[in-house]
Amino acid sequence: MASHSSRRRYLVLAICCMSLLIVGLDNTIVNVALPSIRHELHASVSGLQWTVAAYTLVLASLLMLSGSTADRIGRRRIFQTGLVTFTAGSLLCSLAPSLGWLIAFRMVQAAGGSMLNPVAMSIITNTFTDRRERARAIGVWGGVIGISMALGPVAGGVLVTSVGWRGIFWVNVPIGMAAAVLTGLFVPESRAPRARRVDAVGQLLVIVILGALTYGIIEGPGSGWASAKIVFFFALSAAALVALLIYEPRRDQPLVDLRFFSSVPFAGATLTAVAAFAALGGFLFVNTLYLQDARGLSAFHAGLYTLPMAGMTVIFGPLSGRIVGSRGARLPTLVAGVAIAVGCSELTGLTNATSASLLFLAYVIFGIGFGLVNAPITNAAVSGMPDAQAGVAAALASTSRQVGQSLGVAIVGSAVTSGIHGPIRASFAAASHVGWWMLTGFGAVVFLLGLITTSPWALRTAARTAARLEPAGARTPVHTP
Repeated sequence: MASHSSRRRYLVLAICCMSLLIVGLDNTIVNVALPSIRHELHASVSGLQWTVAAYTLVLASLLMLSGSTADRIGRRRIFQTGLVTFTAGSLLCSLAPSLGWLIAFRMVQAAGGSMLNPVAMSIITNTFTDRRERARAIGVWGGVIGISMALGPVAGGVLVTSVGWRGIFWVNVPIGMAAAVLTGLFVPESRAPRARRVDAVGQLLVIVILGALTYGIIEGPGSGWASAKIVFFFALSAAALVALLIYEPRRDQPLVDLRFFSSVPFAGATLTAVAAFAALGGFLFVNTLYLQDARGLSAFHAGLYTLPMAGMTVIFGPLSGRIVGSRGARLPTLVAGVAIAVGCSELTGLTNATSASLLFLAYVIFGIGFGLVNAPITNAAVSGMPDAQAGVAAALASTSRQVGQSLGVAIVGSAVTSGIHGPIRASFAAASHVGWWMLTGFGAVVFLLGLITTSPWALRTAARTAARLEPAGARTPVHTP
């Protein structure tokens, strides 16, 4: 019976990992297809930015809502709903007749995706109650992230070259359908003892903040940064942020508990996540267009070129987790910041004739940095938090990752777009220089935040914040970042 129970638990883990695989693949596989989408649907560079950013924007906006809804009405139910929605969105993306429809269907995908990863993590935590087993399960979960990132560029290259860009969305359909059926058969239903209430106003304000800001950044180069439309959207984003800061502290169960940010490690973890994933989003976006549109590589060969980066992420992701566990978050965060900055700075003089060896060296260094940065982000977000608040803190860190990726594509893509004059093949490499400098700056931000958030002063702010958040009579477990 015990053996059967163990097999059942690991089957649940495998089903949850299937959801992570398709969401993780979608993050990297779409980038490889961007040039093909541009040619077939006659899209501008800003249109390609929206193809990526619309997905990450909706995902970031709905993660907290999906998690709290699953806690309240049932995690299996929401997880299944997410799988069906993501699968349907993928199928619709493959049938999109125009860029506008593709972006709309990407948003449907993202709505489903928001119900997968955070809810799957809750299912895993609820299924694996033994600490040692849970640690192994989360280790497998983290490994799948690396695998999906490594598979994405190559799988995307193969599919785009063989059947066209629509094929990158077909791959999600059988996996999503199988996972939905298996979830109904084997995943137990669970709910939180005390689920958080929906904060509709806070949710709406977050959507307005992120949506208006991203719109202004992406459309700014085409419409003019000082145009009435762009100024309006930036002002709208700022006004929504002010409203959120005023409204949220007045609620008993806010969508975003602003008290968390009095902990320097937590605030630093959210900013580190934004900077690191902005670097990733900008890197994948600019590098894909450079390899295919400027350098003239096929989608398949462009995917192969990025394998060194993905391979380093697979290797250094688990290694970072072990370093954080034994020596703390400071070392991997600092090394990550340096590596991201150095890897991107190697490409600030990019030309169409830049040697492949230099490209591979930059990809390897960037991959090492990105692989090292994830574990410290999660650790810093939850360090010192009471057990009752650790899940919410981790969800906010996950949201920050998606916000960063969306802003990275928007900011870096817009900066590069502004420098393109004439045919993209002739001018893209030179126009990308400003983008690589910006990505170098994101690496520097990660390094500086690593210095600040692991200082003794920062750790004292985390302890004070935990004491304020801890319910009366409870004791905060000691976490050492």
